Amino acid sequence: MSDSSSPSVTLTALQQAYHASLDLERLSGSERDRGVRAMADAISDSFDDILEANTIDLELSREMAISDLLLDWLKLTPERLDNVVGILRRVAQVSDPLERVINAPYQLTWSQTYCQLMPLGVIVLIHEAFPELGAIAAGLCLKTSNSLIVRGCNASIQTSNVIANILQTALEEAGLPEGCLKFLSPESGASIHELVTQDRYVNLVIPYGRPSLIEQVSQEATAPILPAAIGNCYLYWSPNGDLDRVRQIVLDSHATEPDPVNAIEKILISPIHNPSLIARLFNSLQENGFELRGDSPLCEEFPEYLSPASSLEWRKPYLNKIIAFKTVPSLSDAIIWMNRHSSSHADCIVTESYQESRQFAMEIDSALVYINASPRFYRNPQQGESVFLGISNQKGYRRGLMSLETFTTVKQVVQGNSR
Repeated sequence: MSDSSSPSVTLTALQQAYHASLDLERLSGSERDRGVRAMADAISDSFDDILEANTIDLELSREMAISDLLLDWLKLTPERLDNVVGILRRVAQVSDPLERVINAPYQLTWSQTYCQLMPLGVIVLIHEAFPELGAIAAGLCLKTSNSLIVRGCNASIQTSNVIANILQTALEEAGLPEGCLKFLSPESGASIHELVTQDRYVNLVIPYGRPSLIEQVSQEATAPILPAAIGNCYLYWSPNGDLDRVRQIVLDSHATEPDPVNAIEKILISPIHNPSLIARLFNSLQENGFELRGDSPLCEEFPEYLSPASSLEWRKPYLNKIIAFKTVPSLSDAIIWMNRHSSSHADCIVTESYQESRQFAMEIDSALVYINASPRFYRNPQQGESVFLGISNQKGYRRGLMSLETFTTVKQVVQGNSR
């Protein structure tokens, strides 16, 4: 018979992670980089073990009639694992963000004032499928001296357990503090509610998955949260906008695998658009495997292409190759509609008008704004030093791309002059 007064699995893990975060702060950047490189090497040497475990998860998930969407998110490939290794090795190579000093927004008389980036402490990642996401988050957290607790879903238990053992062994051999990386599965008794309400130890919770998961964590959490947004991105096609550019942007936005974070799922068009151009776009998208939907006026005009979109669809992501079209009288009306209905993390405009592009950039209420450019999301972009976990539409802490800086906070230092 268990002792009801003994700490739970979740609380024990959080306490260990908290103490490990204090130890991480005392390590040098080179020591932390050694741990990140060790994780990259361990993943690289273990493809066969990871893919074998993933095959078991996929077979069990199919037997349980898991949705095709989650199966796509769950299925690992050598290419996806190669991407994880590349991200970790890149994280180990970039400069230490904790050595970065930023000019303070104010100066005090007879003193030097500046801001220093600091670690948050303990970060919790709660995700659906995406079994490799914990490894990527582990690299970002270790680089910034944060402990990480990963809580996956039932569908990815086998894969997550194998990845956890691989990473924890690598960190132990690299001499990193015990408890700096913990994987908690649903079968361990670690509930989402218990994790997100331990604000004594948890400094940030990142939910990553479908809207239902984001909503659950947002409603239950007492610790600060940074929700990751996926899908339901809008594009406004101006009457003067180029058709081929619209087509290229839409197709490219859906090309990210396995999770097209910034996929264009809704397109707003003007009533004065040339119908033949609209039909050409519909034809091209259907040829590329898209299902098309529309509002009532467009469905009446193009019944051979569109099926009706319900009023609820404009606020929700499809997370599939589905695009809904709607007519709006003007750019101002399009901006109002987007601000009410899009996910507010990445919205686009295609226009040849500089005035329209400036109005869109200034008035759209989104974390990222794209003007005549594809919003396609890259975790490991070819240019620059940054790598990204995802994108948040939250207006508060660290809105936008989740980079290394997202896992830090700011300490303001005022140093007086000796006299």
